[in-house]
Amino acid sequence: MSKLDINKFMDENYKISDFSHLHWTGTFQDYLDLVTANPRITRNAFQRVHDMIMSYGSTNYTEYKKEVLRYHFFDDPIQNGKDAVFGIDVHLMKLVNFFKSAAAGYGTEKRVLLLHGPVGSAKSSISRMIKKGLEHYSKTDQGALYTFEWFDDHESDILGGQKLFPSPMHEEPLKLLPFDVRKAFLDEINKGKKDGYKVNIKAEVCPADRYILGAYLKKYNGDWKKVFSHVRVKRLLLSEKDRIGIGTFQPKDEKNQDSTELTGDINYRKIAQYGSDSDPRAFNFDGEFNIANRGIVEFIEMLKLDVAFLYDLLGASQEQSIKPKKFAQTDIDEVILGHTNEPEFRKLQSNEFMEALRDRTVKIDVPYITRLDQEVKIYQKDFNSEKIPHVHIAPHTIEMAATWSILTRLEEPKKSDLTKLQKLKLYNGKTLPGYNEDNVKELRKEAIREGLEGISPRYIQDKLSNSLVKNGHVGCLNPFMVFNELESGLKHHGLINSPEQLDHYKEMLAIARQEYEDIVKNDVQKAISVDESAIQTLCANYIDNVKAYTQKEKIRNKYSNKLEDADERFMRSIEEKIDIPESRKDDFRREIMNYIGALAIEGKVFDYKMNERLHRALELKLFEDQKDSIKLTTIISKVVDKETQEKIDVVKSRLIKNHGYCEICATDALNFVASIFAKGDSAKS
Repeated sequence: MSKLDINKFMDENYKISDFSHLHWTGTFQDYLDLVTANPRITRNAFQRVHDMIMSYGSTNYTEYKKEVLRYHFFDDPIQNGKDAVFGIDVHLMKLVNFFKSAAAGYGTEKRVLLLHGPVGSAKSSISRMIKKGLEHYSKTDQGALYTFEWFDDHESDILGGQKLFPSPMHEEPLKLLPFDVRKAFLDEINKGKKDGYKVNIKAEVCPADRYILGAYLKKYNGDWKKVFSHVRVKRLLLSEKDRIGIGTFQPKDEKNQDSTELTGDINYRKIAQYGSDSDPRAFNFDGEFNIANRGIVEFIEMLKLDVAFLYDLLGASQEQSIKPKKFAQTDIDEVILGHTNEPEFRKLQSNEFMEALRDRTVKIDVPYITRLDQEVKIYQKDFNSEKIPHVHIAPHTIEMAATWSILTRLEEPKKSDLTKLQKLKLYNGKTLPGYNEDNVKELRKEAIREGLEGISPRYIQDKLSNSLVKNGHVGCLNPFMVFNELESGLKHHGLINSPEQLDHYKEMLAIARQEYEDIVKNDVQKAISVDESAIQTLCANYIDNVKAYTQKEKIRNKYSNKLEDADERFMRSIEEKIDIPESRKDDFRREIMNYIGALAIEGKVFDYKMNERLHRALELKLFEDQKDSIKLTTIISKVVDKETQEKIDVVKSRLIKNHGYCEICATDALNFVASIFAKGDSAKS
């Protein structure tokens, strides 16, 4: 085994020049040169967050005839999708629009941003992404920002006997300019800039910087050039771990909460040095609001905060200033982001004493996903062949867990002819006769509470993990194992509040089980009747007959070339496969023809896969026509002749090759479907 040479490794992989670039320092004039070349380095916190999100680009798509933007930032490109958020693009658009409005100075920069939704709905993931996004953005040339420190060649009394005094709140260097010259300065530096970003200077530096600035002005009799000789500008890298520009506050025991955690506290050790507890140099500007200046502060479970803390939020949001103990109002430039769940938000709404906070809050709903393909993406991040190479996850396992979770979140459809499962499929882009995009849009509108209740993704993730641990030795995880785990965990679920809720969840689980039964039967049927061209031929024949029937025309027999009536027996043999009664056959046939006509108007050609019910009926019909070539029911008997075994092996290989099964779950699927047909045969006899 070769020995690792650390010096060689570091020479090849680590660049000192990158470190130097990120830790640039210069004079105030050097900084002005940078500002002149790139005014965007002076952006405020809201502008920086908005630009950071936009820097990753976006994709347009249409959903229910409405244009939706998918911002790639929420795919979490920084950590390869670890915190990626799916399925709530419309709500994320509202979030980005909040930042866009605040960046333009339209008023939302004076508001607290509150992410509101049920537990496990990605509120924390969104907050985490914005925080780490800002960290990463501050290390790029595009997102560079700067602060300053005071320095003196000698140990200065002004700096408390030190040679160096960093700006405790990482202030913007241009805030050192006196108010009476700012307008002229801005006119000069923005001269000729008709479009694009213009430099703006608001507010004052923090009390400690203000004190030192005043002391040097006094020392040099107001000579600003000499004062600026003590200012060193440096690159500012935001970091949550180092508490620079990114703060996080989590409420603790109410009896131990102290507002100094937000606004800083007196450093009692330094009072003897400076002689007074009102000397700003004897104050630690290290509260979450202080250290988050120039960036973002996150309030975890914000509405669990003590009332005194919530009052601090009022000034921090509306006035963009905080009140440290014994000091005047101190200006801040930061995004205030909170998140909370529904019970806490309802408490805020009912508290008449908190009207001021409600008025200063912009609420963005972060609901559960109600679209199946997006919910599946959450679980596929952690449960895939790369992360779990030793256990095969059978087809539909994750989809079935996701199906159940979404069924628990959906409201009962107001239309009596629509089931929850059909509603789920409509939301997922499938079509049903009599339902178009406008109908689906209307379904979403009428379900006001949809996505705010139900099973959280965390529960599904926990139960998938448990299933893997319990059944990992089998070598394959199938939906039945997961269903059993999901059901057994319900009686211990901490968020189930009533027997009715438990019964509802179990009822939805039964629907998901039945759906899986239909799907696995379908897979086996496809493996037996694998010929897609045969299905297309069958479909074309059915459509020709339906057209002739609905338009009261004759159809030409392709063998005898004679005109004949539509083949009623043939049409019913297909329709009966999906339980369409005799009394409903005319409605079903008209729906099919109307749907084909609507597609033709849009310039689209009908494909049997577009209509799930018809697709299913055609497959079942073809399967019935071909299933006698393989006796499925013989699979579960002890004795299988050689010829049948060969046919079974062919079906199994098709399941493995075409449908993603392994040897274990293909055998299980065939046995399960065979047992269903065996029950059906015995019931008939």
